[in-house]
Amino acid sequence: MSKVQVEILGLSASPSTGGAYALLLKEMYGTRRLPIIIGAFEAQAIALEMEGIKPPRPLTHDLLKTFIDHLSVAVTEIIIDELRDNTFYAKIILDVASIESKIDSRPSDAIAVAVRTNSPIFVSEEVMQIASFEPSGEDADEMFNEKNIPESDAELKPKKTETKLGSLQDQLREAIEKEDYERAAKLRDEINKMRGRAN
Repeated sequence: MSKVQVEILGLSASPSTGGAYALLLKEMYGTRRLPIIIGAFEAQAIALEMEGIKPPRPLTHDLLKTFIDHLSVAVTEIIIDELRDNTFYAKIILDVASIESKIDSRPSDAIAVAVRTNSPIFVSEEVMQIASFEPSGEDADEMFNEKNIPESDAELKPKKTETKLGSLQDQLREAIEKEDYERAAKLRDEINKMRGRAN
């Protein structure tokens, strides 16, 4: 099977899907993007790990990683290998005593495991051909950059941004300590927007 390595480009709330999130994967050696709609719990699990935030009690995917570590099993990769009836399917590829084993998984769970184990994420070429898109414009990933900031404002902007960013990060830590993951997700999205504007 031909496959393409991807990375996580972004994660955002998707109002049109009733509380679900859109996970955007980017082809590492190309320009294609693959959007996948995932649940709020899985989105939080992915986002918390990507931000390096550890909840006071382990989430389900943290528990799974602990099992993997204690059983001396290695996650070699995950692959989103199928699209049937508008539903993506994935596999977690394990190395168990030098024997490859494949476990069926939802893509969101597989990616939550991949970010915890630093495993590469792949998508089959067939799925990419069916479901991916190519962004339009010079750089669809950059919504804002320093070329767009007048020189007089460029020096002031980081100071304002850093102050608000620090406040949001404190609120995010507090929400996670209280296990208010819904609020934490909203704060994380706001932090990501602020970082996007600051870059």
